[in-house]
Amino acid sequence: MDIEVQDIAHGLAFVARWNGQTLGDWPYSVAEHSLLVEQIYTRMFSGAGAKWQLAALLHDAPEYVIGDMISPVKEAVGPGYGALDQRLTAAIHIRFGLPAVLPSAIKKAIKAADRLSAWMEAVHIAGFSEPEANRLFGKHDGSVLRGLDIRLRPPAIVRVEFIGRHAELLSMC
Repeated sequence: MDIEVQDIAHGLAFVARWNGQTLGDWPYSVAEHSLLVEQIYTRMFSGAGAKWQLAALLHDAPEYVIGDMISPVKEAVGPGYGALDQRLTAAIHIRFGLPAVLPSAIKKAIKAADRLSAWMEAVHIAGFSEPEANRLFGKHDGSVLRGLDIRLRPPAIVRVEFIGRHAELLSMC
């Protein structure tokens, strides 16, 4: 496959999270979400290293091809969606020097950062109450999220930031 970070960044910058049902003047993109997940992951696992930070940044990269779907829709689509996601993930990982399949501990750690991001997004831009977000995404003490914010920005700006962060992490691997 011809996989380029510019294509990933462009696609993810135009894919809306939460089916576009968020507050603000711009949709909250998967690229913006990916940048936030990488920041949260880095805070949670500061000694993990650039390789796994890159994996966190790319955790939703297949969505540049297949789009973002909420979990109930993914389940309704069936096992074919998961299989396609896994194949795309493996190809993207290999392209950027990561293992095709992440070690279980790393995958779980990235998922934990992803859930914290989802909690923050739910409360700050998707209209969920904190108790509702706690029930759906898990309760947390808030210390990891302190000082982070959700930024709704034009896709062109988010695309440039994603490409820049990708280059920075790749140079440290």
